[in-house]
Amino acid sequence: MTEPIRNVPPATGSEAVLAPLTEAAIFLVLTVDAGAEQAVRELLADVSGLRRSVGFRIPDGDLTCVVGLGSELWDRLLGPPRPAGLHPFSGFAGARHTAVATTGDLLFHIRAHRLDLCFELAQRLGSRLLGYAQVVDEVHGFKSFDERDLLGFVDGTENPEGAAALEAVMIGDDDPEFVGGSYVVVQRYVHDLDAWDALPVAEQERAIGRTKLSDIELADDVKPANSHLALNTIVDDRGVQQQIMRFNMPFGRVGTREFGTYFIGYARTPEVIEQMLTNMFIGNPPGNYDRILDFSTAVTGNLFFVPTAEFLDDLSPAAPTELTTAQPADAQTPVASANAQSSAEPDAGDGSLNIGSLREVPS
Repeated sequence: MTEPIRNVPPATGSEAVLAPLTEAAIFLVLTVDAGAEQAVRELLADVSGLRRSVGFRIPDGDLTCVVGLGSELWDRLLGPPRPAGLHPFSGFAGARHTAVATTGDLLFHIRAHRLDLCFELAQRLGSRLLGYAQVVDEVHGFKSFDERDLLGFVDGTENPEGAAALEAVMIGDDDPEFVGGSYVVVQRYVHDLDAWDALPVAEQERAIGRTKLSDIELADDVKPANSHLALNTIVDDRGVQQQIMRFNMPFGRVGTREFGTYFIGYARTPEVIEQMLTNMFIGNPPGNYDRILDFSTAVTGNLFFVPTAEFLDDLSPAAPTELTTAQPADAQTPVASANAQSSAEPDAGDGSLNIGSLREVPS
């Protein structure tokens, strides 16, 4: 029997993906302004240092930060080669429910045992990006009792452990340029708790596929085909179950009565999560959609690639000649034209981003 991964050292990048679930998390999704690419490159190279500066104050707080880059931003910042599975999140539209695709270039998944650590790091990241990027989604998540969501069920029970967890989330030799990286899909779900709480517990259990109190999976001859668990079990052509790592967190606002779950799933290929979403929203077979969607609405949706911390640390601080460096919105200095140096032939030695075979290309 494999043992769960424990005591994962605080880190950034894909190394932080498998850090244990904490009591607090902040999820930030941002869009990057046109011309702000160089400022973002410099910030990404400094994320590890910022995390260390904040986390050093409370070492046992286990502060981590996962950074995700969207498909369009990758092209703007880095160009080819690009991760094999990176593409815009397309969304999934079924007969009754839709997994929407929303804007987002950058993801910061910040976790710690204390919310103040998460907030401090989020504030520092936001300050560095002020005038260069816009926060389009911000969720402060919390651990609820014994890792339950606001629907009252334990969330993340089926996460793999030990070596199986590494196999599930880390890119291997199938994409040699990006070994050790990962993919992440995020969605913010808002629950209709009044309608959910009106269901008898037995009906809630049939919708989830597990018992509510003891968190035991229902037997196959009892578990409905449209239960959340049934539709999220993915097997390949050999009959091997394909797994992902979920680190979902509940969130809520009492005053506006917005209650929900922030879904965040990591995998070595986005195909696994996309198949789950296809099953949930379109149905397997089509029309047999996830019963939980009658009570939970997806209001955001994004796909990101998660580089290793080493990859981020090695981003060159030197501005590529083809990229425009933006000034903050209140600055008086005009933004330099990206075409000003177009007639000059760049030195081959200046084209390296100092990250292996990754080379700069004109945008």
